[in-house]
Amino acid sequence: MTHPERDEPRSEDLIYDWNREAGDLVKPTQHVEFDDETLRDGLQSPSVTDPSIDEKIAILHLMDGLGIHTADIGLPGAGPRAVEDVTRLAQEIADARLTIAANCAARTLKADIDPVVEISQKTGIAIECCTFIGSSPIRQYAEGWDLEWIRRTSEEAVSYAVGRGAKVMYVTEDTTRARPDALEKLYTTAIEAGASRICLADTVGHATPDGARNLVRWAKRLVEKTGADVKVDWHGHRDRGFGLANALAAMVAGADRVHATALGIGERVGNTEMDLLLVNLVLLGWLERDLSSLPRYCRLVAESTGVPLPPNYPVIGEDAFRTGTGVHAAAVIKAAKKGDSWLADRVYSGVPAGLVGREQRIEIGHMSGKSNVVWWLESRGYSAEPALVDRIFDHAKRTDHILTDEEISGLIGADPIASR
Repeated sequence: MTHPERDEPRSEDLIYDWNREAGDLVKPTQHVEFDDETLRDGLQSPSVTDPSIDEKIAILHLMDGLGIHTADIGLPGAGPRAVEDVTRLAQEIADARLTIAANCAARTLKADIDPVVEISQKTGIAIECCTFIGSSPIRQYAEGWDLEWIRRTSEEAVSYAVGRGAKVMYVTEDTTRARPDALEKLYTTAIEAGASRICLADTVGHATPDGARNLVRWAKRLVEKTGADVKVDWHGHRDRGFGLANALAAMVAGADRVHATALGIGERVGNTEMDLLLVNLVLLGWLERDLSSLPRYCRLVAESTGVPLPPNYPVIGEDAFRTGTGVHAAAVIKAAKKGDSWLADRVYSGVPAGLVGREQRIEIGHMSGKSNVVWWLESRGYSAEPALVDRIFDHAKRTDHILTDEEISGLIGADPIASR
């Protein structure tokens, strides 16, 4: 297909995509949803500041604008402040008529389930109750639990929540280190008690992509064996750096919903990154979505939680589409001079900046070529006189950093230019 901004050549003539060769990474056949855990699991990070309720509401609106299907809006069983914030977020969904649905975490305790149901009744919106309990042998040993006690506790909690009118997702913590026979007993019990979803939790980030695929396929077979209409969720952490890869593997294996957080914030080193998940799904052609608001979503979460946004963070970081290297900049500049924005946005970038409402930036530093200087000057309305180009270029070669707009303005002898 010819790109709308191009006559010739076609995009496939310019980029050979090895990602589309036959292999494990194939588009899922099922409809996959996204559950945003930023306002619950994300806030369990030891380094975050709990955002104000106004900031949480703004984040919720950005989630909704990104087309995220559900949001975990908190754990009201944690205390009065949590109840107050969850109630306000649920009320906002109702009042603003947001399309995003709500769920809440709850231990397998009536004391945790009751506030979820009561907030749902008070605000008039359905709130999925996500009841969780540990399932792995190591957790059982540390807690002094036995499998029968976990099974009985799970059955009572799920039955109680369903009896109070809630839809239930039954979550087994540390699923990726639990035995199949134990999981079969627990999931079968929860399904028989009325759970409409089961969630496979990689609570400590133990799984590899192979592990994620194996577990999801096993769970789908188990659900099929029960004959029940039950969905399978994947909740991943990134302790081994596999969060995003595991989420993609889980989707391919049949997961109906995947959980993630903005910037991957969460317990310890965090969860799957919602922003990178959405970007990759669009680039893979698995999802059509306007991601122009993604930077605002990430920056608001970073600012409101006090989590630094590293310059080299993919797609959203300050340096994602910024280069001062001569060879890289020269290719971008040559593409731009062809009058081809599509080409300029891809010739040295695996992610087009325009996908998220950003642009390629050419800077000047000690690794730059003169073309960087010429581009910088001309793009700001200055004449690239050879003497001026040489002065800036020579200065850059003697420095150890990218020149600021103020530094360059001083060399030009002009009024400082506001940094973009």
